[in-house]
Amino acid sequence: MAMLTQEQVESYERDGFLIVNNVLTPGEVQELRAVTEDLVEKARPLTAHDDVYDLEPSHSADEPRVRRIKSPHLQAPIYDRVMRHPKILEILQQLVAPSIRFDTSKLNMKAAGYGAAVEWHQDWAFYPHTNDDLCAVGVMMDDCAIENGPLLCIPGSHKGPVHDHHADGHFCGAIDPGSVDLPFDQAVPCTGPAGSISIHHARTIHGSALNTSDKMRRLLLFQYRAADAWPLCAGGQMDWDSWQALMLTGETDPIAPRMADVPVRLPLPPAKSQGSIYENQRGLKRSFFGKADTKAA
Repeated sequence: MAMLTQEQVESYERDGFLIVNNVLTPGEVQELRAVTEDLVEKARPLTAHDDVYDLEPSHSADEPRVRRIKSPHLQAPIYDRVMRHPKILEILQQLVAPSIRFDTSKLNMKAAGYGAAVEWHQDWAFYPHTNDDLCAVGVMMDDCAIENGPLLCIPGSHKGPVHDHHADGHFCGAIDPGSVDLPFDQAVPCTGPAGSISIHHARTIHGSALNTSDKMRRLLLFQYRAADAWPLCAGGQMDWDSWQALMLTGETDPIAPRMADVPVRLPLPPAKSQGSIYENQRGLKRSFFGKADTKAA
């Protein structure tokens, strides 16, 4: 029996996102939490971002505050196992393509009371490919409700234009909310119990508000693509064996990218604030969601 119904597949195609409840078991969720808490504890002595951690402005040794763990699939086996989870791969084969290639991962953490917002953007602006059969899967490590800053997606926006994500002539990884006529008030929150997942298309406009609740919200994000989607702005040439090692399902001609007539804007010139999306978005002039840690920033 397929993971998704035809109605769910059609919903994703229409809206550009989908929530599937209870994909992971409680045991898998608990292991993710335990490993994540250990990684946060190890961030205590840090005073700046590094290759693993993106820190909240108010981070300290006394109170470690991490807003992102970078490439978690490289940091602990449980993250890699979830990235290859058979239920997730089956869903991707129904929604994206029979042959799936992995891209990258990140773990965004919104701590209770101060978790940072992410401004409106399209993932496609960061990594355009030869076709747009790409998506991100968000694994909900905590119960996700409107109060703790869930992912917000604008239905149908994946079928529209690729919006400008620049400020002062440089990429900033965000859409200026004052320069576009977008139905932000129609955005749908991606909520669900821990162990559920969201899937959103690479061109879907999305963001997330501050976490003002007393509940943690950790979202483990994996980016996937159809195997015949090749990056247009990789910034460097990956060696062939590493590129082929990203294949997760199916078979494809390894040297025949599929070209599609899809809108593309390159993330160039690069952001003035290099680093994670949080750093890139510092260049945005007008914030929609507001800033966390204003006293500490």
